[in-house]
Amino acid sequence: MGQLVALAQSLGLAYASGVSLYATILLVGLMQRAHWIAPLQGPLAVTTNTVVLIIAGALALLELGASLVPGVASVWETIHTAIRPPAAALVAVASAWHADPAIIAAAAILGGGLGLATHATKLGLRVAVDASPEPFSNGLLSATELGVVAGVSYFIWNHPIITLAMALVILVLTIMLVRLVWRTIRRLLVGMFGGNVSEVPAA
Repeated sequence: MGQLVALAQSLGLAYASGVSLYATILLVGLMQRAHWIAPLQGPLAVTTNTVVLIIAGALALLELGASLVPGVASVWETIHTAIRPPAAALVAVASAWHADPAIIAAAAILGGGLGLATHATKLGLRVAVDASPEPFSNGLLSATELGVVAGVSYFIWNHPIITLAMALVILVLTIMLVRLVWRTIRRLLVGMFGGNVSEVPAA
């Protein structure tokens, strides 16, 4: 059971890192300092270091600012396609460092895949929201993302299996939402092009 818990915790952090790597590192470090979670051993103990917190905090603020600017948000997310998935795998390994080698290997493989899935889903939703003419959807999406990251980063240490299961449900629902949003956009574009579907990219 302990090995399963270690794997669930590593995948939970990989999930959160796929959404926002910098916010995950910042929150895990701050929650340790505030004693909201027990001090972590191994590589993740470095998240309480003042220099690490300052760097993670600055990057998290920069990411938040970028996410609020239409166009810039999509570019930022696209660039992080090369950053978040491998970083999620590393965070997963750092979380499962004390487990059996098989669990560590599983954490690396599954963590990287889960980080890629959450990032790709976020990217698809962010690009769709970026197309919206009103200014509030980007802010609402950013607040929701931070809420998910904060919730997973905290509860994964106290209720790892339940938290991971709920996070995966949220991921599936978000994927369905992305498909719905893109289909809606496609219908609007079809209407604008006078029903010529061939001129509109497939959803």
